[in-house]
Amino acid sequence: MSLSQTQAHTQAQTAPQLDQLRTDSDRLWQALMDLARLGATPKGGVNRQALTELDRQARDLFIEWCRAEGCSIRIDNIGNIFARRPGQDINGPAVVTGSHLDTQPTGGKYDGCFGVLAGLEVIRTLNQHDIQTRSPIEVVAWTNEEGCRFPPCMMGSGVFADQLALDKMLAQTDAEGTTAADALDAIGYRGSDMVSPSEIKAYFEAHIEQGPILEDTANTIGVVIGALGQKWFDLTLTGVEAHAGPTPMALRKDALMGAAEVTLAVNRIANAHQPHGRGTVGVMNLHPGSRNVIPGQVKMTVDLRHLEPETLDAMAAELEATITEIGQRHGLAAELTPAADFAPEHFDKSCVGAVRQAAQRLDCPHMDIVSGAGHDAIFVNRVAPAAMIFVPCENGISHNEIENATPHDLHSGCNVLLHAMLDVAGVVDAGKE
Repeated sequence: MSLSQTQAHTQAQTAPQLDQLRTDSDRLWQALMDLARLGATPKGGVNRQALTELDRQARDLFIEWCRAEGCSIRIDNIGNIFARRPGQDINGPAVVTGSHLDTQPTGGKYDGCFGVLAGLEVIRTLNQHDIQTRSPIEVVAWTNEEGCRFPPCMMGSGVFADQLALDKMLAQTDAEGTTAADALDAIGYRGSDMVSPSEIKAYFEAHIEQGPILEDTANTIGVVIGALGQKWFDLTLTGVEAHAGPTPMALRKDALMGAAEVTLAVNRIANAHQPHGRGTVGVMNLHPGSRNVIPGQVKMTVDLRHLEPETLDAMAAELEATITEIGQRHGLAAELTPAADFAPEHFDKSCVGAVRQAAQRLDCPHMDIVSGAGHDAIFVNRVAPAAMIFVPCENGISHNEIENATPHDLHSGCNVLLHAMLDVAGVVDAGKE
């Protein structure tokens, strides 16, 4: 039976007695606040970077909570934590949810953590109502999603999905030269359990949007259909530094003038490929950096994004041609070097459908949306069916200590997660009222 057929069969059998099932908003909120104390910052955020002592404490607390709900725990060789609630089909693949517990240095209370604790709340709700599922239900806390201490981001899910090499990731170092392997050993989380992608029937990840679209459109749920592909570049423009006074405008080889035009071109290219085009110049360094010297060299970054691979390739080609033209016109040497290339991701249609149907059933205002950021679900989607659920965050702000989300929206997202997972997992016994 296909995933979509399983969903239809499950809905027909269980929807009448489960329609009113809801997670506990207060319990979810309290768990988020309890976790946020680990690494709490004076401005109300969280600094709990990957594989630190604070990360260990968060992992320990998560495992304590999961064991209290009767879950079995497995930890793999990159430190991913898998907490499983058994189903009737004990050895069958699980319906999995999760995200990450690590934060940015100036992170918030919800990025990543909401997805993990929403999964825990799903299990708590099923236990509270004695609901037995056909497939196991599993919550995973992925290692080092943020990548701020040990690059790259999405390390744990990348290793799990065989998109990143384990040995290379364990050898990654932080600013002090500590390897990820040594840090895992120091906190006691380099596991040896073997967990295979074949054990995942479907994967759902609940997350704050980290952008302003849901709030702007008054939608509570974002049905995430995919994630933007990303092409990152390092660009060096080299002209001639010269005295700002004696050098006429027409005779200058001003690298900053070229950089300014490139910046405008990046925005023009992105705006020409809406609704999914994105273009950003995030870093610009001038040499020699003196107020009365014409900049002779500029080093800058370019970030292009789009949902469709052909369009993203076309945007990159247009950028390269534009840089060549600008360099020739200003007498500049241009060196454009690719820095990263992440293919666009389209999430599994059946999983996306389960999220959309759950939002409709719960009368949650919702819309289809794409993720502009990277998430663990992107790597998981390459080895198992996956989808995401977004909820609004205030003013679209994330990776910031003032990151905020309302209990109502978080609860709504958790309820959609619950029902999407039940649609795929199937219910054997609806338990007590």
